[in-house]
Amino acid sequence: MSHDSENRKLPLISIVVPCYNEEAVFPFLRQELVNLADSLKPRYRSEFVLIDDGSRDSTWDQMLTFASDDHRVAAISLSRNFGHQAALTCGYDLARGDAVVTLDADLQDSPEVVLDMVSEWEKGADVVFAVRTQREGESAFKIWTARVFYRLLQFISQVKAPPDAGDFRLMSSRSVDALRKLRETHRYLRGMAGWLGFRTAIVKYRRKPRSLGTTKWPLLRMVRFAMDAIVSFSMLPLRLAYMMAGIVALLFSGYLLYALIRYIFYSEGFVTGWSSLIAAIIVLGVLNLLCLGIIGEYIGRIYEQSKDRPLYLVRQIWGRPDPSSESGH
Repeated sequence: MSHDSENRKLPLISIVVPCYNEEAVFPFLRQELVNLADSLKPRYRSEFVLIDDGSRDSTWDQMLTFASDDHRVAAISLSRNFGHQAALTCGYDLARGDAVVTLDADLQDSPEVVLDMVSEWEKGADVVFAVRTQREGESAFKIWTARVFYRLLQFISQVKAPPDAGDFRLMSSRSVDALRKLRETHRYLRGMAGWLGFRTAIVKYRRKPRSLGTTKWPLLRMVRFAMDAIVSFSMLPLRLAYMMAGIVALLFSGYLLYALIRYIFYSEGFVTGWSSLIAAIIVLGVLNLLCLGIIGEYIGRIYEQSKDRPLYLVRQIWGRPDPSSESGH
């Protein structure tokens, strides 16, 4: 039996990396991926699925060079910037591995942790979450808001993903097959991975600071992402709207009862003021707008989903991994 035939029987690990304007860090990413593949030998084959999410720098050119030099690499260019979650979805759709690992291109998530994730997968876990014990190089505000958000989401929804777990994870082929069936437009993949219900495991690690390039998660984008997560996995905002309306109605009913009693028993000199009326109008008006805004968030997502547009469009695919290649050349 030939060496290639024997090699093809080994389990395949797919490494999916979405990239957006990562020209500064890409040479280091390339070396880290090659080192990771070497670490997985001789028990596993490797393939690299790299997605260029509409970069405006030389990221795509460097991907092409990598794909030309290493036959384990598939370079996929999307037609424009569809966002991190859509790029990850593209990677999941194209990966062929027995296990699929997703990590960011900025190398804050150490590729060495993948070996621990593979070990948990070998023990029977279908989804292995990498949980951050420390987030080096990030502001106290970002760390605090992230901690509050993850715990709030756990409380108000049925998301089973552990707090402080990002998109650095391993998924078995059967869990990836199940994930591919979920085609909602506004995606929160870490919650969707937990929603699947397959057996999960946790690997803890320290997240390193970004050494090169700039963050792709400014405050406004994080807020939008948090809204997608909450609206996708919880009905509590809708219920909260009528709960607040009920609380305000009770408060003003109590005030009306007080005014009525005072009018009946202390009518002399009793003058109704306009301030309470204005306050009631303002409070009820704000509540109406708040409730309409919450309802609008859900209706807007229904509208987007009803269009049934593709989650992403591929402009070009260069190379199709040949994981049987021992050297990658």
